[in-house]
Amino acid sequence: MTKITLPDLSLVALVGISGSGKSSFAARHFAPTEVLSSDACRALVSDNENDQSATGAAFEVLHFIAGKRLEARKLVVVDATNVQPEARKALVALAKAHHVLPIAIVLDVPEATCAERNASRPDRGFGRHVLRNQASQLRRSLAGLKREGFNRTWVLRGSDEVEGAVVERQPLWTDKRTDPGPFDIIGDVHGCYDELVELLERLGYEVALGGGDARHSEARRALFLGDLVDRGPASPAVLRLVMGMVAAGHALCVPGNHEAKLLRALRGANTTTGHGLAETLAQLDAGPPEFKAQVAEFIDGLVSHFLLDDGRLVVAHAGMSSDMQGWASAAVRAFALYGDTTGETDEYGLPVRYPWAGDYRGQAWVVYGHTPVPEATWLNRTICIDTGCVFGGRLTALRYPERELVSVPARRVYWEPVRPLLSARSGAAMRAPTDLDLDDVAGKRIVETRLVHSVTVREENAVAALEVMSRFATDPRWLV
Repeated sequence: MTKITLPDLSLVALVGISGSGKSSFAARHFAPTEVLSSDACRALVSDNENDQSATGAAFEVLHFIAGKRLEARKLVVVDATNVQPEARKALVALAKAHHVLPIAIVLDVPEATCAERNASRPDRGFGRHVLRNQASQLRRSLAGLKREGFNRTWVLRGSDEVEGAVVERQPLWTDKRTDPGPFDIIGDVHGCYDELVELLERLGYEVALGGGDARHSEARRALFLGDLVDRGPASPAVLRLVMGMVAAGHALCVPGNHEAKLLRALRGANTTTGHGLAETLAQLDAGPPEFKAQVAEFIDGLVSHFLLDDGRLVVAHAGMSSDMQGWASAAVRAFALYGDTTGETDEYGLPVRYPWAGDYRGQAWVVYGHTPVPEATWLNRTICIDTGCVFGGRLTALRYPERELVSVPARRVYWEPVRPLLSARSGAAMRAPTDLDLDDVAGKRIVETRLVHSVTVREENAVAALEVMSRFATDPRWLV
């Protein structure tokens, strides 16, 4: 018996020649509304499911319906031969566009069996050469499905394996909507072990002797936002504590970009060792070699982000836009690790990041780190709680659902920052109060006020105001 494990939100492509039993397999394992059949779509557009001249229009309909189902967070199963690479390419692209995992289930049934089944069906009057062509295309496809972009591939060989297969669904790893907390969400630690212990104790955790675990008397859990390592003095100690808490069920953790780079280095990839990685590797080399293997396994198992508390809370290292929350794709993971980057670098040689939080309009609270800020402040239901502990700032936690901030000061400056700390609101370096910058007022802006929730300044209104001000006014701060 073959057990096929599927994420409950994915796009499943059934692959097999005509007569291999795809429709019967789909009917046994999936609801009728989940299955999109190319034959049924031909009938929709031409009143004849065998009208091959309607194939193009039929697949336009199929892809449209599939997209709408994925937007509604519904599973899609595509019942078509899918033996041609171009047919599968379109499905992989559709899955990626909607940030879901493309899955292939191949029904590799002997050509003779399929020919016998087709002979008993009056609607399958095509010649044997059609099956030969399909079987040849299928054989050429089997080895390359992973390279085509399919996240998982299941190959059922022969009728017995097809009949005996069991399909089991599981929630996406990012989907923890059934978990309401309460949580203590902790920003970027960067090897600052002493400050982490102090913060945990201030939050009410009892840290075990030896630093292998910490638990809260009221069953609260810590939730780490990644970047546990690099730059600070004790990355292995931080890893040991966090790994122990996660293993004991006392914490959750998402990866940061520094963990992703450390994993590549531990696996022997050719990786630059700047930004504190060299120091982390040296610290790990001073300990037992088996611990490095445990660290690699731990990082490899971390999930890009979490959607929690019935969709009310999202945690990710660098943030998460509303259209990606709870989904799984390479693009989602890249956003979670690095944020929304422009592809450019600034004068310090660091990536220029788009200030996505300024445009965020989602309903979930998004808590993230990655880009250190002088002070953690809310902006459009988002908050960055990386307050630059390793740079001499503070290590900050957000208590959820209370939304209370708790922080401890750094013992000292462990690493000099390459550039000044950034403002979470603008994404730009904090400037002296006597400076003016056009980027502060150009374009659409949301102004948080003390008396009302917020004021929206639309781009066209800002342009008109700037025109007047530039002609007749002086620095607004001088007016005080």
